[in-house]
Amino acid sequence: MNSLNTEPFRKKIYKTGSIQIPYRFLTPKNNANGKKYPLVITFHNSSRIGTDNESQLEPVAKIWLRDEIYNKYPCYVLAPQFDKRSSNYENSGGDVQISKPSDAAVAILKLIKDVEKEYPDIDKNRIYLVGYSMGASTAQNLLNLKPSAFTALVSIAAVPDFSNLKNINKKNIWLIHGEQDNENPYKGSVELTNRLTPNTDLIFTTFTYLNHNNITIPFLLTEEIPKWLFEKRK
Repeated sequence: MNSLNTEPFRKKIYKTGSIQIPYRFLTPKNNANGKKYPLVITFHNSSRIGTDNESQLEPVAKIWLRDEIYNKYPCYVLAPQFDKRSSNYENSGGDVQISKPSDAAVAILKLIKDVEKEYPDIDKNRIYLVGYSMGASTAQNLLNLKPSAFTALVSIAAVPDFSNLKNINKKNIWLIHGEQDNENPYKGSVELTNRLTPNTDLIFTTFTYLNHNNITIPFLLTEEIPKWLFEKRK
């Protein structure tokens, strides 16, 4: 994964008001006229905070560059980078933390609209959110803010967002968490699953012996995430 050439991810900068967001943008390998392509938005963890427009390409973003994925699952991939936390955690009054989006995270909704206008072959029925750690929390935040904009969510080791459960209860959601996670506790995903039950479009994958730092490893050399996402349409 570390040796993959990231140059196909074009460097761009989005500005809105006082907010400036560097981002990388990957286009399908061979755009065919008249064909529509999904848009995948990937969100980075807190160790990738910065403005270098490089660090946000963590493994969950880089999987889309693997030859077998790039060829088999053509899509646009948007990978923003945040210069401070994109999702902040606070106590909910119980023993489970909740996440809330930063202003820059909310601005991603506007960026998505601009990208859709620039690339009219983006399939608005197939817009997917993927994130790890803080990035997974941010992905949940955006799904809660605007459920109608997104088709599916892959959330890996997040602190949950309970703010709009009624309207995300029928969304395609895949929660992934390790029971040994002491940073973003596993019980947060358990609680979210319980609150969204019964949602027949929700999957909760538990890795009993994995922790916060190794939870992404099972998915880096497989096509499970792209395959699951590409099966989902509004």
